[in-house]
Amino acid sequence: MTVADVAEHLQLNQQTIRNWIDAGTLPAFRVGRRVRIRRSDLDQLLHNGYQGNGDPTGEPSIAEDFWGGEPVGDAELDATS
Repeated sequence: MTVADVAEHLQLNQQTIRNWIDAGTLPAFRVGRRVRIRRSDLDQLLHNGYQGNGDPTGEPSIAEDFWGGEPVGDAELDATS
């Protein structure tokens, strides 16, 4: 499968799939200049569930860092509500 095939199948951005490959979460190989993913490797990832920490660089993922410390959604309700 191509990166585009996997991204479409999972309804994710192609860069997310590339990040998984770069992090070693999703095995892939090159055929010439093209990257291919074995369906069995994708099935194994889906069967086991994504085991990454949300950041393929290995840095801990902290919501405050991601959101810049800003409240999101209903996390902070107005006292008059």
